[in-house]
Amino acid sequence: MRNAKGGSTMVADRPSNGLLARPKFGALLHSESNVFSPRHKASHIDDDSFTGHRQSSSSAMSPGSSVSASPYAMSPWNNQNSSPYNKSPWITASPIIFTPYEDHESFPRTGLIRSIVREEGHVYSLAVSGDLLYTGSDSKNIRVWKNMREFSGFKCSSGLVKAIVISGHRIFTGHQDGKIRVWKVSPKNPRVHKRIGSLPSFRDFVRSSMNPKNYVEVRRRRNVLRIRHYDAVSCMSLNEEQGLLYSGSWDKTIKVWRIATSKCLESITAHDDAVNSVVSGFDSLVFTGSADGTVKVWRRELNGEGTKHFLVQNLLKQENAVTALAVNVENAIVYCGSSDGLVNYWEREKHLSHGGILRGHKLAVLCLAAAGNLVFSGSADKNICVWRREPSGAHACLSVLTGHTGPVKCLAVEEDRDENRGSEKDGADDPNWVVYSGSLDKSVKVWRVSEHVPELNQVRAWEHQYGSSGQASPNESVVSGQSSLRSARERSFNRRHNQNQN
Repeated sequence: MRNAKGGSTMVADRPSNGLLARPKFGALLHSESNVFSPRHKASHIDDDSFTGHRQSSSSAMSPGSSVSASPYAMSPWNNQNSSPYNKSPWITASPIIFTPYEDHESFPRTGLIRSIVREEGHVYSLAVSGDLLYTGSDSKNIRVWKNMREFSGFKCSSGLVKAIVISGHRIFTGHQDGKIRVWKVSPKNPRVHKRIGSLPSFRDFVRSSMNPKNYVEVRRRRNVLRIRHYDAVSCMSLNEEQGLLYSGSWDKTIKVWRIATSKCLESITAHDDAVNSVVSGFDSLVFTGSADGTVKVWRRELNGEGTKHFLVQNLLKQENAVTALAVNVENAIVYCGSSDGLVNYWEREKHLSHGGILRGHKLAVLCLAAAGNLVFSGSADKNICVWRREPSGAHACLSVLTGHTGPVKCLAVEEDRDENRGSEKDGADDPNWVVYSGSLDKSVKVWRVSEHVPELNQVRAWEHQYGSSGQASPNESVVSGQSSLRSARERSFNRRHNQNQN
C-alpha cells in the first residue's frame, strides 16, 4: 500500500480468502549464511560471533546520537551492500502514526532511555525481576543489571544462554548444550548466585537411567533418556499458578517440569522440527511454535500429582518457520512471528480463529512480547515495531524503535514504575511500559513506550508546524535511529535517573 507521499505503509490485515505468496526466507538470507545457521528451512535464526575487545559501559543516548556514532559502526551488520536487507521487497521505510518531539508536552513520552553495552557476546535472552535485569549471551555468562548498571553475574560451564525464566529467588537458564540449569540468589548477599541443580535433577536422572523403558530412540543407534533434552533448549515459559515450567528444544519436544520438585512430569514430541517457542497461556492452554511452520494448541489436564497435555488445535501450518510466540492473557490473544516477517494473531472470543496479520518487518520476526494493549515485535531487520490493539480488535503500528545495529533477538516488558512521572497527562487507562531489547550487536537497549496516542488533529497540527520548517519530521527521527528523548521533561527524567544511580 502506498501513502500520499509515495512511501509504503505498515498495515494490519484482516484475513482474506487468498494466501499471499511470500519470498522464501532462505533466499533473503543467502548472503548472510555466515551469520544465521539455518536448520531445515532456516529453523534456527541464531548463532553467530564476531570478535571485539571486552569492555563494559552504560551510557544514555544523546538526542543527536545515531548509528554512525555507535561503537558497532564497523559491525558486519552495517555492510548494507551484502545484506539481504537491501534485497527485501519491503525495503522502503514505513511511516509512523506518532512520535514525541521536543517540548510538546501533549505528546506521550516514547523513546530510548539508555543503551547498555558489554562487549562479550551477542545477547540471546532477557528476563526482568523487580529492579533487576538478567541477560544471557553466547559468552555463557548471565549478567545482572540494577538501575542499568552491572550489579552481579554468574557463569555456566558450557552452552550459550538461550532462555531465562525467573521464579521467586530461583533463576532457570536454558542452554545450547541441552541443559536447564537452576540458580538461587543468596539470602545473605543478593549479588551472589549459586547453582543449586539442573533439570532433571541428578537423582531423577540416575533413577530413570536404570529402566530401559525410559529411553527413546532419537537417531539411528542412539537412545536418550526421555526426561532430558538432547539438543538446544530454545525457549521456556512459566505457569506460576500451577507451579509448572515448560521447556522447548530443537529436539522437537516440549517438557513439563514441577518447579517445587524439579521433576519432569511429561515429555511430548510436539513437532516435526525444532521447537522455537513455547508459551503458557489462558484457559489451561499451552501454545508451541516450530520450524516446521506450525503453531499448536495443547490443553493441560491434571492427572493426580502430574499433568497430561492433549493436542486440541492446529492454528497455523505454513512453509515459513515459526520463530516466536506471545500471549496477551488479559485480552486472550495469541501472536505468532515467522521467518517471513509477518505476525499472525488469533482471538479467543472467536474460538481462536485467525484475527489478522501485522505487516511491518522486512526480515524475520525473532521475538515477541505483549503487555496491556500493546504487542512488540523484534526482527532481524534490527527494528522493533510497537502495535496497539484497538477496541475494535484491529491493530495499529504506533511507532518503530530503531537504533540496534544487529538483529533484535529478545524482548522483555514491564510496567513503568517511575514514581516521579505524572500519570494524569498520560491517563490512568493508558499505562506506560519499559521495554528491554537484546540484540546480536552485543547490546541491550531500554525504551519507554506509552499506550497514549494524541488526537489526530494534534498530530496534523504538529506536522503542519514542523513539516516545512526544515526540522526533522517525527518519522525521520525514529526511522534514522535517533533518540526521541528530546523534551525538557525527558531531560529532567534523565537527570533524576542519574542522581538515583549515584
